[in-house]
Amino acid sequence: MKTILVPLDLSTATTRVCDAAAAFAQLISARLVLVHVVLPQPVRSGDFFAFDAGAVMAAAVAEEKWADRRLRTLAKRYTGKKLSVQTLQSTGQPAGEILNHAIATKADYIVIGSHGHGAAFDLLVGSVAQGVLRRSPCPVLVIPMKRR
Repeated sequence: MKTILVPLDLSTATTRVCDAAAAFAQLISARLVLVHVVLPQPVRSGDFFAFDAGAVMAAAVAEEKWADRRLRTLAKRYTGKKLSVQTLQSTGQPAGEILNHAIATKADYIVIGSHGHGAAFDLLVGSVAQGVLRRSPCPVLVIPMKRR
């Protein structure tokens, strides 16, 4: 069975990306692997934190729990469409983690969304979709977030 890795930022565009991946999975009889990457906690410099360390950790735990619930809800939605669905969550830099998951799951395809912020945003902040496209071990289908 083929595997489609679906990296999700769990934004409002998530359903659009998942629907496209599910339609593709049905066409090629593939399983879906929904993955969310949580950004790592800020690095501590000496004894100084910009924020209270306990509050930062509590926020991280809350984000991980929320993301886990959201992923499970999405998995149920697509399992109901007779698709095999797995969920994964990790912490790290999104593009690198996505590529690691692609290798670990032996993904045949990656279906990823692109917010299309523009060149200036991508230069300053970076684009996860671009990072994945540049180094992907398999074909990548990019779903635009805005309909033109």
